[in-house]
Amino acid sequence: MTVEVVHWNPRRPVVPGKLGRLVPVRRRVNNFGDLIGPALVEHVLAARGIDPAGGGARRLLTVGSILHLAAPGDVVWGSGVNGKEAYLPPGLELDVRAVRGPITHRLLREAGIAAPRVFGDPALLWSRFWPRESYADGERRAVGFVPNLHDWARHRDDPRTIAPQGDLHTIAGQIARCDLVVATSLHGIVLAESFGIPARLVPPSAEPMHKYHDYYAGTGRDEFRVAASVDEAVEMGGVRPPVWDGDALLAAFPLDLWA
Repeated sequence: MTVEVVHWNPRRPVVPGKLGRLVPVRRRVNNFGDLIGPALVEHVLAARGIDPAGGGARRLLTVGSILHLAAPGDVVWGSGVNGKEAYLPPGLELDVRAVRGPITHRLLREAGIAAPRVFGDPALLWSRFWPRESYADGERRAVGFVPNLHDWARHRDDPRTIAPQGDLHTIAGQIARCDLVVATSLHGIVLAESFGIPARLVPPSAEPMHKYHDYYAGTGRDEFRVAASVDEAVEMGGVRPPVWDGDALLAAFPLDLWA
């Protein structure tokens, strides 16, 4: 598409070579949460009969904690600030249509960037285009655990674990067929709540809590309880459902980029 949908998906070496060295084979990380933005944008456009290849040479930032990747003139629809990169340089000119939550909103305003109070991670809209019933075929789980990318290795042997890397719709389907979702992955929580599935957060091992607080506050939950472990999360059950305006978030989608 002519409009670049900015997202994080670098290539990394993955194949061990002889003598303990890495052969020069690099593959995309394909962390599912980082693939949601481009897929969602393409489908929003398709639902309106708009060719994704049209539009001008602009950049759109959407799903993810990617505002540190912003360049002057970028359009923002639902992105957030990553706690590791919470600083935004003064004078950065952005066209902001929506943000993930009030923490990101405050940081933008402090940097002198105008932003409307339209909150919500766009991944919450996923079930509007791919409803839970569309993923009905497949194994059901009473509990699914979706680890953050950095937590995958520690939990891969737990039969409740859903691998966070791979085909986006395969992972979305595994989440959709759960009765309860536990996650250290932010978008494990977001997709579950999009499907109306109870979800509970376990703090990640390597990620700041900044983006989780931003997401929960942006969906009407300034206070929320996390679980210390997957087992405790199962005992606690899900947090109360999100309160948000999906129509307002969808209306803020920058269709004009493709006009």
